[in-house]
Amino acid sequence: MSQSIEAPLETSKVDTFLQELAAIQQSGSKRVAILGSRHVPITHQQLIELMTYALALGGNRIITSGATGTNSAAIRGAMKADPNLLTVILPQSLERQPRESRDQLEQVMHLVENPGNDTLSLAEASSVCNQEIISRCQQLICFAFHDSATLLRTCQDAEDQRKIVTLFYFD
Repeated sequence: MSQSIEAPLETSKVDTFLQELAAIQQSGSKRVAILGSRHVPITHQQLIELMTYALALGGNRIITSGATGTNSAAIRGAMKADPNLLTVILPQSLERQPRESRDQLEQVMHLVENPGNDTLSLAEASSVCNQEIISRCQQLICFAFHDSATLLRTCQDAEDQRKIVTLFYFD
């Protein structure tokens, strides 16, 4: 007669599982942060835009940053669905953003600038910005490469704060 012995799950894993289950069952809207790499093929950008559009149509509030690539695609999707459901938090002032981003960002109703970070490097300002974004969300959806240190650190920080994190890798 064989017996199987199961190791008990760690409390944090059980808590995470229960939190994810509750989030799936939640029928109301959520605050969803979408972050990701600037270096994204156009076909991936289209998928991110479509996913964000669907999330916003479902009444979810979208929070992102103002960079090109992933964040720009998220902005386009949310703007098509309901511009009022979009909040964009910039790592620095609007003037510090690239021209191709500024044209899009000037159309955003809920734009948060951080001119106090203008003296920081973009990497440092982005880390601070990402912390603000995850503090405002219930769920983080992130698109990254395996070597995207800032984004992966943001995902870990979000998990440490007991946020629901969905991480997609491009590579």
